Amino acid sequence: MRKVTRWVRRPVRSLLRGLFLFCVLSALMTSAYRWINPPITVTMIGQWIDQGRLERDWRSLDEISAHLPLAVIAAEDARFCGHYGFDFVEIRRALADKDRRRGASTITQQVAKNVFLWPDPSWFRKGLEAGFTVLIEAFWPKTRTMEVYLNVAEFGPGIFGAEAAARHAFGKSAADLTRGEAARLAAILPNPRGRSAAQPSNFVAQRARSIAGGAETLAVNGGAACVSDDG
Repeated sequence: MRKVTRWVRRPVRSLLRGLFLFCVLSALMTSAYRWINPPITVTMIGQWIDQGRLERDWRSLDEISAHLPLAVIAAEDARFCGHYGFDFVEIRRALADKDRRRGASTITQQVAKNVFLWPDPSWFRKGLEAGFTVLIEAFWPKTRTMEVYLNVAEFGPGIFGAEAAARHAFGKSAADLTRGEAARLAAILPNPRGRSAAQPSNFVAQRARSIAGGAETLAVNGGAACVSDDG
């Protein structure tokens, strides 16, 4: 009986040690990325293989037009400045949506997936995503989360980050984006490979107008103060 008990304990101990080591390494990596820019992501590698190209130029948040953070908050995560990684209001709404057309992923969760993980709808990946979301909220200020998001988000096949997106769509730097242009880039984020900011469909154009209006409201009511110069 003792031999059986020992045989069971050994793999359990090994599993626990492995989990502990993974947690420690995850925390160290997340804390390091507060100051070190993530070099490349799994999605970028996949697109580089599929498309044969990878366009990406890292820019700090103050080198990106202030219109773009406002636009992506309005489009993707209206309560970004007020939550701690999870928007429980949107989660409840998503659970109540029987057609499963509503998403509840926050910008922080998207950063966790894009930087540390891979695109996969499995519950295992979602569990890891939740863990990294907690770590990001613990170690990074909101400005860093937004900066990383705007540099790793996919804006088209092989196009990642605000700078590459602005140059590809409008022939200008991300620092020079107008409110309308920022809204058009934000409008394609849910489906960057099927939508175009340069040649927007009627749906994208209409969505961009709605996003621009939402961004203006955020600017007035301070809903995006955590990523503004005064936040």
